[in-house]
Amino acid sequence: MTNNKYQNEVAKRFTIYNSLFLDLPFSDINRTGTLLPILASKCEEGYQKDKSPKEIIQGFFQELMSKNSDEERHNLLFKMVQYVERQVVLFDSIEDAAFDKIHDLRGKGSVQALLARVENDRKKEALIEKLNNFSVRLTLTAHPTQFYPGNVLGIITDLETAIKNNDLGNINLLLQQLGKTGFINKEKPTPLDEAVSLIWFLTNVFYKSIPDILTRLLNSLDIPLHEWDNPGLLKVGFWPGGDRDGNPFVTHDITVKVAERLQKWILRCYYRDVRLIKRRLTFKHVEPIMAKVESGLFNSLFEDQSFYTSKDALLSDLMEARKCLVEYHDGLFLDQLDEFILKVKIFGFHFANMDVRQDSRKHDGLWDELIALKLGSKELEKYHELSEAEKISFLFDIDQLPAFDNIQDDFHKEMLKSFDAIQTVQKENGEDGLHRYIISNCQSALHVLEVFKLAQLNIKHQSGQLPLDIVPLFETIDDLAKAPKIMEQLYKNEAYAAHLQSRGAKQTIMLGFSDGTKDGGYIRANWSILQAKEELTKVSRLYDVSVVFFDGRGGPPARGGGNMHNFYASLGPQVENKEIQITIQGQTISANYGKPVSCTYNLEQLLCAGIENELYPSSEKSLTDEQRALINRMADVSYQFYKDFKNHPQFLPYLEHVTPLKYFGKVNIGSRPLKRGKDSGLKFDDLRAIPFVGSWAQMKQNIPGFFGVGAALEALKAEGRFEAAQALYQDSLFFRSLLGNSMQSLAKSFYKSTAYLQNDTKYADLWNLMFGEYQRTLKLILEVSGMDVLLQDNLTSKESIEIREKIVLPLITIQQYAIQTMLERGEDDPVLQKLILRTMFGIINAARNAA
Repeated sequence: MTNNKYQNEVAKRFTIYNSLFLDLPFSDINRTGTLLPILASKCEEGYQKDKSPKEIIQGFFQELMSKNSDEERHNLLFKMVQYVERQVVLFDSIEDAAFDKIHDLRGKGSVQALLARVENDRKKEALIEKLNNFSVRLTLTAHPTQFYPGNVLGIITDLETAIKNNDLGNINLLLQQLGKTGFINKEKPTPLDEAVSLIWFLTNVFYKSIPDILTRLLNSLDIPLHEWDNPGLLKVGFWPGGDRDGNPFVTHDITVKVAERLQKWILRCYYRDVRLIKRRLTFKHVEPIMAKVESGLFNSLFEDQSFYTSKDALLSDLMEARKCLVEYHDGLFLDQLDEFILKVKIFGFHFANMDVRQDSRKHDGLWDELIALKLGSKELEKYHELSEAEKISFLFDIDQLPAFDNIQDDFHKEMLKSFDAIQTVQKENGEDGLHRYIISNCQSALHVLEVFKLAQLNIKHQSGQLPLDIVPLFETIDDLAKAPKIMEQLYKNEAYAAHLQSRGAKQTIMLGFSDGTKDGGYIRANWSILQAKEELTKVSRLYDVSVVFFDGRGGPPARGGGNMHNFYASLGPQVENKEIQITIQGQTISANYGKPVSCTYNLEQLLCAGIENELYPSSEKSLTDEQRALINRMADVSYQFYKDFKNHPQFLPYLEHVTPLKYFGKVNIGSRPLKRGKDSGLKFDDLRAIPFVGSWAQMKQNIPGFFGVGAALEALKAEGRFEAAQALYQDSLFFRSLLGNSMQSLAKSFYKSTAYLQNDTKYADLWNLMFGEYQRTLKLILEVSGMDVLLQDNLTSKESIEIREKIVLPLITIQQYAIQTMLERGEDDPVLQKLILRTMFGIINAARNAA
């Protein structure tokens, strides 16, 4: 079963261009390039014969390096790691260059297909009405899973172009450059570094893709671009510089600096465009206005003179130029000017919408100090004994905070200064620049009202209305279940209800897929989030509040990633659907949104999924009571099975001492620490979802993406309800999407590389439990879907995964060789530790959505 187009455009090209590596003129590269294919075949043969990674590597050494020292042998392994990393880059570039050939850019989920469908079904007016109220916000986060430094990303971009043009000479030169360019950051990036690296995507990709989609859409619907009044239909959110949760390096100064960078870069984009447009608009009445616009942007950018202080002032001049162009010159070159006006409406002076985020426990600590300072430690003790309702009343009676200089805790001072930063950003970039404060680990109405009260006391608001949205983030299974009651409590609170009215009666609620899966397993997390959305929609509608769901998703299915479009197309009428908001991060940014063509494709898929969900309701988007009971049963079984797994006595020791978890803090890819707490020991609750999921991905075990699915399906089979599950797969888009993404996790698993652990006296029981569930899930997921092989319905994804896994098989083997050797010796070895660290980069980059 093959996809011929993928074979011709990607697989065969990779084979050809990969051979160029053999001719790279570097010391030892010929030896490495010659020996690597031998090692790769030894790995494949070895695993087929059930050999361990250590046996495979040692056998390779004995056969080809019998007279070399251990140091020379390990040096060759390091060179092979570097070689494979560059093979991954080459494969990425080939696949990206072929994107428009291996994806149907005008097929299902595209704007063009949607327009044709609504035209055919006479739903044009319904589409226009939906577009006027709909929004997709893609929030770029700084979560550390992007392993390529900026200079490597630049080479990748050029390499993709050369491959697209079949420019063999340039490909060869770029491969040479790649061979000499370091892939490792020598130091951890600062939050500002992270922001700058993501601003590259804003200026080079989103600035092109978003206006392109809107222009095509509006032109097709005969809507004048300059009149379009929902510029937020597609927008970009931005967390670097504002996400303080667990990152002590993000300060109020960083927030302001990032906002300044965002404004500078959008003005640069405008200035560049205006200079091009001005070359066309050389007419009387129009030219002086465009000269004024160019000069104003120049002064704002380079002379530190803020000629334009808001997008409204710039738009006013552009609209005047437009009026003159129509009135005096028959609208010559009007399209170019209108497209630029649309860009200014979309991106304003802020470029992207920043958010501030902080953990609820930090607000608890801040209020403790404020109360103790204001009223004394005895009053603080009394406060702790109050009920939640009494605590809320207590806080609302406070009309002034203690003097700032009296606060002892520097972190608490910094938290208060973040409100000053919000005001600064709003003043300089407009309210769109930063208007949300997200509370992670939100567990009560009090947690929301703590921040609401802090904002009221710290942010000066002339109109008497607070220009800030407070956004609770519900993450654990218990918190998701409590969320509807918490929100009802808030809607009933007089002061908070008045605040919501002043914000257009709109409440954004964030739901955490990553920590939900970490807490409750794959099925329970996804099902709990859908149920929470339905109940939150119900209670919000009851109080006439328009609720917006912001999904905290990661790259892999285990963190809410995978194919997300189908999830948004499957929500049905019981989930509010005025906006789609998701986080996107790490390699998923560069893989799915790193080039205008892939960015446009994926944004269109999200946009159309949300629109079609409402315009085209169907039975496969609405679950019956019987179907709900079936999913609920699966969720209960898988949740209990996953909880028992987490409670296994070797679960935490395995994570800490076997997997590469501890190395995630040493790879210099992100500014955030590995875990939230400061304790030296490993606490599951403090562990971040990224290293948790990433560690299972490194081990090729992918536990969070499938564990419990097999147990749940087996339970249904034992109860005689397996045929109902098969029918559910055919009839429900939600369930089909859920299992489809789990198939991705299974396809990226390779238990043979860790099978040596079944003989380990300490970890054998745990490994056998994981492997047993992997085998059971694989068997039953194929049976319930009616497929012969995984991803049979998505051959492009299937073949991409197969080639990528084959490329990194030597890295997986080298990493497990190092882990196995140290486990058997019972002691750490600096060289082997470095090998583990170095193999992580290629394994994660090859997976593209591993953490």
